[in-house]
Amino acid sequence: MMRSSRLCSRLAVLLLGAGALLAGLAAGPAASAAEDYKINAILPLTGNASFVGQAQQKALQTLEATVNEDGGLFDGRPLRFVFQDDQTSPQVAVQLTNSVLAENPSVVFGSSIVAMCNAMGPLLKNGPFDYCLSPAAHPAPGSYMFSTSTSTRDLLQALIRYFRLRGWTRLALLSSNDATGQDVENGVNELLALPENVDVKMVERARFNPGDISVTAQLEKIKAAEPQAFIAWTTGAPVAIIFKGIVQAGLTMPIGTTNGNMTFAQMEQYADFLPKQLYIPSSLFPEHDETHAYDVRVEAAQKRFYAQMKRAKLPIDNMAAHVWDPGMMVVAALRKLGPKATAEQLRETLASQTDFAGINGIYNFTKVPQRGLDVESCVITLWDPVGKHWVPVSEPAGTPLKK
Repeated sequence: MMRSSRLCSRLAVLLLGAGALLAGLAAGPAASAAEDYKINAILPLTGNASFVGQAQQKALQTLEATVNEDGGLFDGRPLRFVFQDDQTSPQVAVQLTNSVLAENPSVVFGSSIVAMCNAMGPLLKNGPFDYCLSPAAHPAPGSYMFSTSTSTRDLLQALIRYFRLRGWTRLALLSSNDATGQDVENGVNELLALPENVDVKMVERARFNPGDISVTAQLEKIKAAEPQAFIAWTTGAPVAIIFKGIVQAGLTMPIGTTNGNMTFAQMEQYADFLPKQLYIPSSLFPEHDETHAYDVRVEAAQKRFYAQMKRAKLPIDNMAAHVWDPGMMVVAALRKLGPKATAEQLRETLASQTDFAGINGIYNFTKVPQRGLDVESCVITLWDPVGKHWVPVSEPAGTPLKK
């Protein structure tokens, strides 16, 4: 009897062990399928551009939650962004990119500023696929880097067109003496050579160092040139120096600036010294009333974006808009290609996209390589300090709205 009991006990243990083994084997594929799909995002979470990086980080986290609530990427596999801080430094961005490359990823996001994207670009000649989150980057056609939203060239084109059609043809420009400033200088030179701008004159150009604590001398030269409108093209803390100087110099003409300043945090922080007429060119994402009607698919994408951002209690501004469409397009490509998608497959899938409806417009990468949007996806907005929002005042491409 005792021997029989021992045999039964041993048999029970063996059966339990076999059952556990079978259960583990059965659970193995499911567990594997549920593993996170990691995408590294290299952003300036500290340093001069931290306000950009931190806002984009929050927006990407909201996008991650939205995707995962929709079932993840494939077979329930969640999306997870892993954030790396480039400290607003091209050198650090290069170091982080080299570190990420060692993991042999198919896709990476970042950085948020053109100087860092330009530094990262040479390391990506053979992949991975990278979505630069600065519109000031101009990746070479066919490369592994794409650039977000409408380009600075198109934003400038829409802004200058708006100014010209309002009768403001004597313009002045103040830009930084870094990569951002060089980009806008090149853009202005190209745009003033267009036949439509034959009557537009840049009556004064001035440069400044982003670390300067005053631009009084530059503004005095601009004031003396008597422009009808003034373009101040820089972002973050330097633009605050310019705005303060404008008030002190008594300049009252319309001011245009880059959409890099299109953040509620900045508008609130600079409220006491914002120009009275502050025009910002933008892609199509800003909330709008019945005066504007875009493609119904764009409107649908925007409504969902608005709802998700409000649910997360995040501002609907340019920082979020710069990451939303890139994130959604990469997610759509990954869902199509599967977890073993290569960098080349991702690049080719997005490069062949001709009709993706995002919050910023309809993307056509065969028409506009590496970006998908052109000036037709640009509108001019005017900051409303009372309503505390950006009011679209132009049609797409910059033609002023008819009153």
